[in-house]
Amino acid sequence: MAELDDIIHQPLRLKIMAALNALPAATGLEFSRLKKLTGATDGNLGAHIETLAKAGYVAVDKAFVGKKPQTTVTATAAGRGAFARHVATLQEIIAASGGDK
Repeated sequence: MAELDDIIHQPLRLKIMAALNALPAATGLEFSRLKKLTGATDGNLGAHIETLAKAGYVAVDKAFVGKKPQTTVTATAAGRGAFARHVATLQEIIAASGGDK
């Protein structure tokens, strides 16, 4: 059985990756939308996005819309693959425990 991905497994990062993976490839979410979806504070969300970005699982695009800064986070191909493997491992654990009966 494969190992769970320690980077993704942390609850907030799992929420971030689940939200991003629910979107079509190359589609991101604005920071404010991710904050609302996850219930995280600005600082906490920013730190976890940074961890995911350092792992190559998300891309962060910072731009200005008018005079307001806007940060958009998008799952990378590597991040989508890692998330799919993580979910598959969880499904293996469920299946092995008889939870799929």
